[in-house]
Amino acid sequence: MTASVHSHTDIVSRGDGDSAAAIGAAIERLERAYRTRRPCPPVRDLLGADNVAAAYAVQRRRVEARTAGGARIVGRKIGLTAPVVQRQLGVDQPDSGVLLDDMRLAEGSTVAAGRLLQPKVEAEIAFILGTDLDGATDLRTIRAAVHHAVAAIEIVDSRIADWDITIADTVADNASCGLFVLGDRQVSLDDIDPVAATMALYVDDEQVSSGTGAECLGDPLIALQWLARTAQEFGDPLRSGQIILSGALGPMVVAEPGRRVCAEVSGLGRVTVRFGEGDER
Repeated sequence: MTASVHSHTDIVSRGDGDSAAAIGAAIERLERAYRTRRPCPPVRDLLGADNVAAAYAVQRRRVEARTAGGARIVGRKIGLTAPVVQRQLGVDQPDSGVLLDDMRLAEGSTVAAGRLLQPKVEAEIAFILGTDLDGATDLRTIRAAVHHAVAAIEIVDSRIADWDITIADTVADNASCGLFVLGDRQVSLDDIDPVAATMALYVDDEQVSSGTGAECLGDPLIALQWLARTAQEFGDPLRSGQIILSGALGPMVVAEPGRRVCAEVSGLGRVTVRFGEGDER
């Protein structure tokens, strides 16, 4: 199964979303939601629902503020790669966000109650890069750049109330980044076929989602290729050592307090995370 992939340069800006005032207002709205832990209205009224360029400008400035405050960039995420997730959220193209060190949780960790606003979980294949991707982006080069793969759980979160998002809303909100957990088993691509990998997601031992690598733009490496090209277009190429969350392998599910989530990806093993309730940490 494949999904439509749009270049950022194909998006036509509209409204006043490119103005400094509109971008600044969108930043303030999202930052207030982040600080207060209270979801905010969408920002598409400020940027335009399809103005991806302005949305990435918002994302970039918000990430710059986080890094100026001491956070460190550790990788990227590719979002909205599975057609079923695109249908869940009402969008029709992938996006990307920036992973910071304070978003990473250790395997088996508990997410403190109240840390996130409206989290959902999805299972993915994460790629750890062994070389920079700042030149050729053919699939052979992309594959060779991957040092190893691991199973991953991404905990997405939206600062936008009720997940009422267009592509501009989620991009501005750093592709709805929340937290992520990586499995302990590191596997070379010589030993796994990402397309054929199967995924099962469990909540308290009940299977709630399933899929395969083919759900991720037809091939998780194609998703990585899209990200490598997009990152170069923006003058910020992917670097050795970065973690790349390549996209959901099946439907995402709501993360409920007091539950344990486990993802199994064939060839990569298991990864788990718990969600606290009340004062649990």
